[in-house]
Amino acid sequence: MTTIIQTTNLSKSYGRTQVLKNIDLTIKQGEFTAIMGPSGSGKTTLMNTLSTIDSFDGGDIWIEGKSLLDMKKKALRDFRQKRMGFIFQDYNLLDTLTVKENILLPLSLQKTPVAEMEKRLEKIVEALNIEAILTQYPSEISGGQKQRTAAARAIITNPAIVFADEPTGALDSRSATQLLEQIQLLNQTFQTTVLMITHDPYAASYCQRVIFLRDGKFVNEMFKGEQSEKEFFDRILTIQSAIGSDKR
Repeated sequence: MTTIIQTTNLSKSYGRTQVLKNIDLTIKQGEFTAIMGPSGSGKTTLMNTLSTIDSFDGGDIWIEGKSLLDMKKKALRDFRQKRMGFIFQDYNLLDTLTVKENILLPLSLQKTPVAEMEKRLEKIVEALNIEAILTQYPSEISGGQKQRTAAARAIITNPAIVFADEPTGALDSRSATQLLEQIQLLNQTFQTTVLMITHDPYAASYCQRVIFLRDGKFVNEMFKGEQSEKEFFDRILTIQSAIGSDKR
């Protein structure tokens, strides 16, 4: 499989506090990976550096074989817009646009032909089961529907990788399950590479791989294999209890 992200000795500090300590990470095409760890472990900082939102102090990051150290600011911005997708806890939808317009916004900014936009839209909204709400506005739909809209917007550009930052954090249990099932389906159907930051072992149990951070270092890693979500969830809980967990 193609390597989408690779880091070597990745380090990041804020003042005198070292938040990431010599992180070595490889993410392959089509993987659905969760990064877990207690508050202050560095998981959000790791996502921000991998997604080029934040800088790093030491080591290097390669995305699709390109070193971020070799890329200028404009090239980084263009790369982030075209090759990365983002799903945030607070949706980040524009209230003045319909669901369809929100989803198509990244393609509109890239001046993608209308026929191509419609073709991509049809496949994605069917997979996420949001065909019926395309003409509605964010204020008229549920939290779960908003998050599925955000997920559709994140993958419509065919990104190399989608970064999901606590995507179920604002959802009730039913909506969270529906979203996770649909992200899992997108991963399997379109081979979308997903890196999810979460404190929730239930959300992580839908992933193929879980990496645990503590004090800026990887301390454990586990693979789902042929296990069910329930079996994987139980294993994740065991490791999470051993390393500490978010009190939320």
